[in-house]
Amino acid sequence: MKHLTLLLAALLLTACGEKPQPAPAKAERDPLTVSADAELAGRIEIAALGVSEVRELLRVPGRIEADENRMARIGAPVNGRITDLQATVGQDVRRGAVLATINSTELSSSQLAFLKAQSQRELAARSAARAKQLFDADVIGAAELQRRQSELVMAEAELGATADQLKVLGMPGAAVNRLAETRSINSISQIVATVSGTVIERKVTEGQVVQPADPVFLVADLANLWVVADIPEQNAGSIRVGEEVAVETAALPGRTVNGRLTFVSPVVNPQTRTVQVRLDLPNPKREYKPDMLASVLIQGKPQQRQTVPNDAVVREENRDHLFVRTGENTFRLQQVQLGIEYQGRRVVESGLREGAMVVVSGAFHLNNERKRQALGAQ
Repeated sequence: MKHLTLLLAALLLTACGEKPQPAPAKAERDPLTVSADAELAGRIEIAALGVSEVRELLRVPGRIEADENRMARIGAPVNGRITDLQATVGQDVRRGAVLATINSTELSSSQLAFLKAQSQRELAARSAARAKQLFDADVIGAAELQRRQSELVMAEAELGATADQLKVLGMPGAAVNRLAETRSINSISQIVATVSGTVIERKVTEGQVVQPADPVFLVADLANLWVVADIPEQNAGSIRVGEEVAVETAALPGRTVNGRLTFVSPVVNPQTRTVQVRLDLPNPKREYKPDMLASVLIQGKPQQRQTVPNDAVVREENRDHLFVRTGENTFRLQQVQLGIEYQGRRVVESGLREGAMVVVSGAFHLNNERKRQALGAQ
C-alpha cells in the first residue's frame, strides 16, 4: 500500500510538470509570389528570356557652326584707311553690297602707273605707224621699223599689266575703262560682299589702316548651318556618312532635330583621339546660332544582348523587376538590373539566367493581383 501511494504521487508530480505542445505555426506567405487564376492567366503572355540585337545610343557633345561652303572671309583689296563703314554685325547683305570704303594711296599710285602706261602705249603706237610710213617710202630700214613695233608690243604689255593690277586692287573692268577715258585718278576703293548672308564679324573701325591680308568682315548664310561633333576613337569604327542621328540643344530644350551625317573625317585627331563628324542643320527661322552647344545622339555598334519588352518591367521602390514563372500559373517578382532601351526593349544586365520564362505582357495586371493577395494574407 505504501508503495502504491508513492507511485501515485510520482505520477502526479510528473503530470504537473509537463507543458502543452504549441500548435504548428502557420506557413508565412511570400509577398513577392502571386498565383494567377484562369481569367488573369489569359491576360498575360509568357516568353523565354532571349537574345536580340541592340545598339547603344551614344551621346556626344557637339557645337553649331556656320556652313563654310556658304561663308566668306572678306578682306581689303588694297592698303588704305577705312573712311566709312556701311555694314554692322547682324546685318543681312546681298552679294556685291558695299561693306566699307577705303582711301588708298596705293590705288592712286597704281592708277597713275596705268595712265602712264596708256600714254606710252599711245606714243609707241604713233611711232610705229610713222615708222611704217617711212619704211614704205624707203626712208628707214626694216630694222628701225621692227624696233619701233617692238616698243609698241612692250607698251601694250605694260598697259595690260597695270590694268590687271588695278583689277587685283578691286577696280572692276568698267571702272578701269572709265579711268582710261577720263584720266581722272580716284583713290577711293570699296570692300564688297562676295556672298549673300549675314555679317557675323566685323574686325575694323572707322579710321583704321588695313592691308589685303587682314580679314575685315565675315559673312555667312545662316539659313543653313553645320552641327559638328567629335566621336571618340573607340566608337568611330562603325560611323558612316548617311547614318541617321539626332541633335538636341540646351538653347531649345525639348526639341530634337533628326538628320544624316554628311561628313566623317578620314583621319583621327592625334591630340584628342576623336573623329570629327558633321551634319547639315536647316535654319530658316534663324533659331539656331553659330557657337551654340549641342548634343549629337548616334547609334553605337550592334550587339547581341538579353532583352525584354518595356511592358514587362515593373517598377517597385525605384527598382526594376520582372515576373518569373515558378510553377503552373505561379510567378515571383524578381529584382533585375536593366540597361539601355532600344526599339521598345530593355537590356537585362543581371538578375536572370538566359532562358528564364518571364511575363512579357500583362505584368501590370499581375502585379496588382500580387498586391491584392498580399493584403488578403495579412
